Amino acid sequence: MESGPAIFAGTAFVLFGAALLLWTAARLRLRAPVAHGVSPVASAALSLLFGVAALGGGIWCLGYA
Repeated sequence: MESGPAIFAGTAFVLFGAALLLWTAARLRLRAPVAHGVSPVASAALSLLFGVAALGGGIWCLGYA
């Protein structure tokens, strides 16, 4: 019964994390700012950190589904 919400949450986290990592990589490759009004290094680092965390959380959720 609990596997349905875990699969949904895991899929959402994996999709969000992968999309955030792809978007950040594309912005960095084009040398465009990741976030406006913030240090470029800090915004890239935080974006990559949260992308990896979301991806890892999604994989963890799917592992226990």
